[in-house]
Parts: sequence; C-alpha cells; structure tokens
Amino acid sequence: MLREPHVIGDSLIHQMDPRVRLVFATVYAFVVALSDRFPTLLAALFLSFLLILLARLNIRDVAGRLAILNSLMIFLWVALPLTFEGDPLFTVGPLTATRAGVVLSAQITLKSNAILAAFIALIATCPLVTLGHAMNRLHVPEKIVHLLLLTYRYVFVIEGEYQRLSKAAKLRCFRPKTDMHTYRTYAYFIGMLFVRAAAQAKRVHDAMVCRGFNGKFHCLSEFSLTRMDRIWAALMTAAIIGLEILEWMETT
Repeated sequence: MLREPHVIGDSLIHQMDPRVRLVFATVYAFVVALSDRFPTLLAALFLSFLLILLARLNIRDVAGRLAILNSLMIFLWVALPLTFEGDPLFTVGPLTATRAGVVLSAQITLKSNAILAAFIALIATCPLVTLGHAMNRLHVPEKIVHLLLLTYRYVFVIEGEYQRLSKAAKLRCFRPKTDMHTYRTYAYFIGMLFVRAAAQAKRVHDAMVCRGFNGKFHCLSEFSLTRMDRIWAALMTAAIIGLEILEWMETT
C-alpha cells in the first residue's frame, strides 16, 4: 500500500503548481547546501519551518522524520570534531575536539534540517504520480521519471512480500539466534525475496504491455500557472535572493 501522508490537504502549498514547487525546492536546496554562514543557515531553517506551517502538516510527524535525520547527525558530531584538523576546543583523555570540526558539524546539521524540512513542505505534499508528471513537463529525461515512478510504486510491493515471508517464518516458530541455522535462514529469506521481486516485475511488465504500454506514461490532467502560483514564485525568488544577499554580506 502506498504511503503518502502529506498529500491530503487544502493549504496554499498544496494548491501550488507542482512545477513551481519542484523548481524552487531544487534551487533552494542548492543555495542552502552552498551556504556556509550561520546567519544564512539559520534564516534558511526558519524559512523551511515557515513552509511547514503554511502547508499545515502534522508537526509530530514532521518532527519524527527530522528525528531520524538528527539521529544520524549524532554520529557526525561524535566523529567529525575528533578527526577534523584545527585549533583544539577541548580534550577528553587522549581525544581532542577541534573548533573547526564543531563548526562544520553545526553547518551540516543546519543545512540538512533546512533542506529536509523544505522538501517535506514542498515535495512530500505532492502525489508522486503528479510529481513525475511535473518532472516530465520540465523536460527531465523520461527514463529517470519512469525509474522514479516504478521504484517508488514497487518498493511497497517488495515490502509486502517481505512481510509475508516474515510471517511465514514466524508461523514456523523461527526465532533468530547467533547460529548457522539463523544465518542460513536469512540467506534463504533474502534469496526468496529477490526471486519473488523478479517474478513480480515480470508479471507487471507483461500486464503493462497487454494494456498497450509503449514507453510513455500519459496523464489526463494538465498544469496551468495561476495568479497565486506567480505570486508564490515571486515570494520564493525573493526569499532565495535574500539568502544569497545575506551570505554575500557576511563574506564582505
């Protein structure tokens, strides 16, 4: 079953043309990723959370997704200050943390959270099929669009196969241990998962060919820029230019 929890809504973000969202999310991600100054990164983080509020998303769900990212950032904060060269900041036994390593860790954390929050607000609120259609209208290569759509659709099919195999193993009283039987069972498990996935892919391809699939996905809806889309485009352009000016002012 496809899971797209953020696509249902009537906020201003949901009503925006998907092409506008896709273009500005991409440009915004590049601008934030290439920025280094903390005022710029904090402003970008504020802007990303403002988009979350405008999209009227479930704050708890968004926080959960950001928590997954920040749990990975913990390893970065542990490793980077201790391995990055620079002036010593503090010492713990034989280990020395550098100021440059702490600054770099903070920059990466702010960038990652700002970009992910913006993508949740702008991209996750758009159904993937509509997003693929928007990518096609923006002249993204069709093979990339097809790969995105099919991968997203059938990763859940493979997950369903995994759940069925897992239940079958539990019904046979399988309990994982650190022994050869467990390792052998998991090897069979993974092998059977690939076999079923390949068989499912063959069935899907045959079904698509029987329905006249000729290498193109057709969509019955067409996009059209409204007055509100143009206003949003102007506001986002101003916000991105503002971030660039803030970064430039800090470097001069």
